[in-house]
Amino acid sequence: MPLPSVPARLRARFLALVGIPLSMALCAPAVLAAEALPPSAAPALPPAVTAALARAQLPADALSVLVVEAEPRGAKPRLSWQPERPMNPASVMKLVTTFAALDQLGPAYTWRTPFYFGGPVQAGVLRGPLYIQGQGDPRLVMERLWLALRRLQAMGVRSIEGDIVLDRSAFALAAHDPGLFDGEPLRPYNVAPDALLVNYKSLVMGFLPDVKGGLARIQYDPPLAGMALQASVPLAPEGTPCGDWHTRLQASLELPGRMDFAGSYPAACGERNWSVAPVDGARFAARAIEGMWRELGGQFGGVVRDGRVPAGLAPALVIESETLAQVVRDINKYSNNVMAQQVFLTMGWQRSGVGSWDSAQAALRQWWQQRVGAQAVPVVENGAGLSREERVTAQGLARMLQLAWASPVMPEFLASMPVLGVDGTLRRSQARASGQAHLKTGTLRDASAIAGFVHAASGRRYVLVALVNDPRAAAARPTLEALVEWVAGDLAAR
Repeated sequence: MPLPSVPARLRARFLALVGIPLSMALCAPAVLAAEALPPSAAPALPPAVTAALARAQLPADALSVLVVEAEPRGAKPRLSWQPERPMNPASVMKLVTTFAALDQLGPAYTWRTPFYFGGPVQAGVLRGPLYIQGQGDPRLVMERLWLALRRLQAMGVRSIEGDIVLDRSAFALAAHDPGLFDGEPLRPYNVAPDALLVNYKSLVMGFLPDVKGGLARIQYDPPLAGMALQASVPLAPEGTPCGDWHTRLQASLELPGRMDFAGSYPAACGERNWSVAPVDGARFAARAIEGMWRELGGQFGGVVRDGRVPAGLAPALVIESETLAQVVRDINKYSNNVMAQQVFLTMGWQRSGVGSWDSAQAALRQWWQQRVGAQAVPVVENGAGLSREERVTAQGLARMLQLAWASPVMPEFLASMPVLGVDGTLRRSQARASGQAHLKTGTLRDASAIAGFVHAASGRRYVLVALVNDPRAAAARPTLEALVEWVAGDLAAR
């Protein structure tokens, strides 16, 4: 089988990672196959899958599939179709990141966010700065930060005389353009990771209609200091259907420090929430922390700025995150990109003392080579699948999933995946195999994928990896569902 038609620089990068000269790969691409999965003559695709491809006008060459029993005991794959072809897996790449993290850090791993006093507390006043040190917590949501600020007040701090200093040095990241990936800079999934990631850098606007008053009040969570936030919008004429209420608001959200609405809100919508990522994401933590402190009645005479915790200070307060097992569940069930990137960078931080893309990529590559094998090493950019460059083979991913099935962290990993037709991103699936599979999905402009575990009618447990790369990949969902149903329908006795 010839090498897939991926850009030359990606092909070279992939081959360099696995240590194979390009000339050798052109002559013998089968060397990329994972050794743990035995070779087999590739059977024809199931008729239902072939028919679904035809209806979607997708060529069979756009598909890579491997179906093999979950227990790695040498059985031939039940289905193998272009399994050595490097493909863009979209959000399915989160399975690599989350299993690597569970395997290396353990399901009970937690992130700590310490607070330091830069001076004495006298008569309710902190006579110096307050330092907050981020260490990559993926779920430092406003409720947890609010409780931490309340604890500071319970410790006697009612006023901060100095600055609030945010230490984000655990991660070393270049400036991020949130609109670079797909031109949607306000979408929360495009926010940059941060060592001090507050509320996913997302503002939740709650619209509460007041019919008698003729307006909808707007609640902003978290409260952001220094922002000009419109307090209400007029209600649309009586009888206006809810419809596309976002457009009807005529929002102007592109200016730093402002949220404006020139339109109206239909009362028929009732209470609705709208999450956005403000354009000045780098200032989000500063605005949120100051806003919450002031809303709690705290006094503050300085500014919120970036800096470092001085050597020798002991924490006055430490808040601890949920466990990695809980974080991984949120990542995979709901395909949370920024949380996946936080976990990815944490692996780099744990390995080298600083979380950067380079250190995270090196950490994952080293782990893969030790646990999965030196062949078919994935090309990973950010660990979330929100990338045009990431590549993995069905063969390599299936081998990793077999290892996960035999791993001590299998229960936590399996429970993190959406259950077909039941919850997470697969809650609305109409596949007839509802409840019979734990699967992660992935979708990008030119990529559609699914991977995980299928529980067949025979009692067997199968690993299924199916990757589609094509300009029409968005039409591949029926094909992927047909594959799941075919695997789940296996009636062969053990």
